[in-house]
Amino acid sequence: MSDLLVERDGAVARVTLHRPPLNILTPSLISALGAAFRRIAVEPEVRVVVLGASGRAFSAGVEVQAMRDLDPPRARVFIEDLHATIQAVRELDAVVLARLHGHVLGGALELVLGCDLRLAAASCRLGMSEIKVGIPSVIEAALMPGLIGWGRTAELLLTGETIDAAEAGRWGLVNRAVPADGLDQEVEAWVARLLALPPVALRLQKGLLRRWRQTDLASAIALSMDAFARAYATDEPRQAMQAFLDRGSTRPESRRRPDGA
Repeated sequence: MSDLLVERDGAVARVTLHRPPLNILTPSLISALGAAFRRIAVEPEVRVVVLGASGRAFSAGVEVQAMRDLDPPRARVFIEDLHATIQAVRELDAVVLARLHGHVLGGALELVLGCDLRLAAASCRLGMSEIKVGIPSVIEAALMPGLIGWGRTAELLLTGETIDAAEAGRWGLVNRAVPADGLDQEVEAWVARLLALPPVALRLQKGLLRRWRQTDLASAIALSMDAFARAYATDEPRQAMQAFLDRGSTRPESRRRPDGA
């Protein structure tokens, strides 16, 4: 049975880590995951990707045995491969939503940081545990300060300890922490909300968020103005704005005279 399941449901792709019980990230699974996201990248009809996992945990991290006997050259290749996979997730035009349960540790949390949105079961525990096995947390761990600040990043990376999803929600590491039995309902509600949005605008906004992380304020504003103009290359703004105006005209208050009568 494959360690990775990829399913299509209209405009939604569902990518599921399927190496239970803990979905340890082996080199072959990391490679398969990157290949799956690169395939999805050339399917413009996909607008939302849900990244989840079967078993007891989203993932307990990268396989320690695969890293134990590396030398510096092979260590560089190994970490470059993991980064290439997470970069494929980050660069996807579609919105990537992570569905988290159980544990999300080490390289798995770096993978999750490459997603756009993170929804977690309240019982989920998240952490960067690499320092406990003699290596630093690297690559997409560099995104963490932008989400939770430098102090909290230092707490996680320097101690290797985990936090629960409720705390992660307060910190901004996850977008929502919900009871485990309501996680699927929460995920589907977010998927429906995203699919209801104008698709070109959603892709443009996702692209801007990605670029804003990599540039200065003046450049970010210039990129924003370019995206604003490019939105009008389609009829989507006119249609969406007209629908907004039409909804407003049906409200009782919009039919009142200026004097309130």
